[in-house]
Amino acid sequence: MGTGATRLRTGVFVLVLTAAACGSGDDSGDRPAPLAAAPSSAAAATPSATPSATPTPVVTVETVTQTEAVPFERVTVEDATMDLGTSAVTTAGVEGVRTLTYEVTLTDGVETDRALVGDEVTAAPVDEVTSIGTYEPPPEPEDESVALVAPPAGDECDPNYSGCVPIDTDVDCAGGSGNGPSYADGPVTVTGEDIYGLDSDDDGVGCEP
Repeated sequence: MGTGATRLRTGVFVLVLTAAACGSGDDSGDRPAPLAAAPSSAAAATPSATPSATPTPVVTVETVTQTEAVPFERVTVEDATMDLGTSAVTTAGVEGVRTLTYEVTLTDGVETDRALVGDEVTAAPVDEVTSIGTYEPPPEPEDESVALVAPPAGDECDPNYSGCVPIDTDVDCAGGSGNGPSYADGPVTVTGEDIYGLDSDDDGVGCEP
């Protein structure tokens, strides 16, 4: 048909679309209902909280040592080089050392368990020693220079005394106030019973000067 016919069809099509789109003011009821707005996906979706991961506890094991004192004993021994009735500490007491070893479990740095794995006396205690004297000096020898009373001829010395005291009905110390009949020069030692009463002060020696 040529170029003019093509242009005419195009114009009619535009008019029809314009009329349908605009319509008349009185035909509002014939208008198509407006489409409702689609809900926003951002508003419709409710975000849920993401659960936090539980941290894994950190468990470590350490070796710990502790020491404690071991008390010493006190003992006594006899010492023949010390005088009887004396005593002295001859060895000073020293405490020992016990070492305890533990395995300590820590959970996040806090102790949760402790187990004893070692117990050893690393330094032995030293006993305190007290020496008790037992030495007794021997008795002093009798003075042989003591003058003995010579018994009368035919008489014997009384066995109750050391240093001859004659046997008689009565014996007094020579130079004293006694009246005999026999006398003893002192000192004399009473070895038995003082039958003549020569030891007036009961010290074991009679007729002391």
